[in-house]
Order: sequence, then C-alpha cells, then structure tokens
Amino acid sequence: MTFDRDKILQYCNQVSENTLMRTLNITYVDAGEDFLVATMPVTPAVHQPMGLLHGGASVALAESVGSAASMIFINSEVSEVRGIEISANHLKAKRSGMVTATARIIHKGASIHLWEIRIADEKDNLISLCKLTNMILPKRKSEDK
Repeated sequence: MTFDRDKILQYCNQVSENTLMRTLNITYVDAGEDFLVATMPVTPAVHQPMGLLHGGASVALAESVGSAASMIFINSEVSEVRGIEISANHLKAKRSGMVTATARIIHKGASIHLWEIRIADEKDNLISLCKLTNMILPKRKSEDK
C-alpha cells in the first residue's frame, strides 16, 4: 500500500464531523508514515476557569490525534482502535493562540500501539507531553457495539 498524505488528512478530518474533534476545532494538518499532526485553537471554549488551556482539552487533543494515527496502520474493514490508557504531563500554560499535537509511534504491534504525543505552541514550546496506548481489536458487528 502506498502512503497518501492528502487522502489520510481528508479522511481524518471528514470522520471528525459531528464529534468532539469538531467541538474543539481540532484539524488534522500533516501526516507521515510514522506520525500524525493536528492543531487546536486555544480560546475560551477550551479554557479552565483561570483562563488557561484546560488539561482535559489537551488530553482530548492527544487522544484524538493518537487514535486517528493508529487508524492509519490498521485495516479498518476487519479491525478497530480503542484507547486503553493515556497519561499527560502539562508543562507550560497557554492562554491563546494555537497548539499543535504531533503523535509519533513508539511501538506498532499487532494488538497494541504506543504513541508519544507532543503538544507545542507556535514557538515550539512544549505545552504537554502525553503517552497513549491503543488496543487493536477485531471489528465487531454494529449491533454488538
């Protein structure tokens, strides 16, 4: 199978319609054979009460990009992705602007994918460092979900 960056980005953005990714204004902007990149604007919609980027919004961004990245590596006709663990270290506050999450594969097994997701600001300052573990499962019939 040949890698088609534009097709992957189009797919990731299309399947995000009417989901949390759209609510948070997450957009997939770059992809490679071992990474996926998404952006999210930092506005009051993703703030905590003190006016800073909410850690939960950062984790939602990280899980969104890491889970979508696992989808690149599987045959979605027979398998599906489930996030089973995520951890995050929030290192720097952010009040406005844009954050960019880059998911890079650490381990690509048949049943487990491990991702490191770096969330950085416009100056490439590290905002959060996350780790996501995804399980790859046989696809269930729609009535079993």
